[in-house]
Amino acid sequence: MYLRRLRDLREDSDLSQTAIASLLHIQQTVYSRYERGFQTIPLEHLLALADYYKVSIDYILERTNNPAINQ
Repeated sequence: MYLRRLRDLREDSDLSQTAIASLLHIQQTVYSRYERGFQTIPLEHLLALADYYKVSIDYILERTNNPAINQ
């Protein structure tokens, strides 16, 4: 699954793939594969990124265009 929003969120925050990979404690090449859809992103990384960007997982997965987290 290609996760375009991962790249958009990262770029909107002016962050490099290396910076996000460091946050997730993985190599930059692994994170690059997530963004390009060559590797499935583990749930723990998806949760960490949603928390970091303060958006819902559904927003990252493009199931909604509303980034708000439903409480």
